Amino acid sequence: MKKTVLFLSLAFLLSQCNSNENEKFTVQIFQSDAGGSKLKEVTPYVKETGSVITLDTSISFQSISGFGGSFTESTAYLLNQLSEDKRNEILNAYFSNEGAQYSLTRTHMNSSDFSLDHYSYSPIEGDTALLNFSIEEDRDDIIPMILDAQKISKEGFKIVSSPWTAPPWMKDNNDWYGGKLLKEYYPTWGRFFSKYAKAYAAEGINIWAFTFVNEPLGNDSNWESMLFSPEECADFVKN
Repeated sequence: MKKTVLFLSLAFLLSQCNSNENEKFTVQIFQSDAGGSKLKEVTPYVKETGSVITLDTSISFQSISGFGGSFTESTAYLLNQLSEDKRNEILNAYFSNEGAQYSLTRTHMNSSDFSLDHYSYSPIEGDTALLNFSIEEDRDDIIPMILDAQKISKEGFKIVSSPWTAPPWMKDNNDWYGGKLLKEYYPTWGRFFSKYAKAYAAEGINIWAFTFVNEPLGNDSNWESMLFSPEECADFVKN
């Protein structure tokens, strides 16, 4: 009998399956939740008959650009607290041919809720020419993590970058949370993307794509955010 242990915590699943459809197996489920359960064993749902899924590989639909995860300041910072061997072990698990071979990744432009603190590459109010633009904040953690992942990845991976918010001085509420980008700063914010892409390219990191903002409808101002209506998004991207 094959024994499989399944840890279930919110949307996180870690499971092991058997390719032999005739072999029976049992499952143990341990659940952690906001109600106070901490790896509490729960009774699994048992189905007597299995489902059969047939894939017709002769028919193609949309293509998939890749699979992966995110480079964030907090993740990179925590990895830097580990020994070099353990840090490399984790990066290899995600990016090497022996690991998950991540092929599509994401990072944040300016700070996000996965940063150690608020920061902007252009913090000086009124610097519309972005003369003081600098990615110095990323040099300790995010940039080294991406560069090391690139060395490990044999096939390479694409990077999508997303800002959570423009600098507060460009917004109508002058805050990291919520608010809208002032119309007068649309050209400055567009220049911000260009400066960022060039600065990262100079470090040996090419940004494959951008989203114009993370969560344009907001997150109830629980962390860095900036509101964009569909019309405002179209206006900014087009012009």
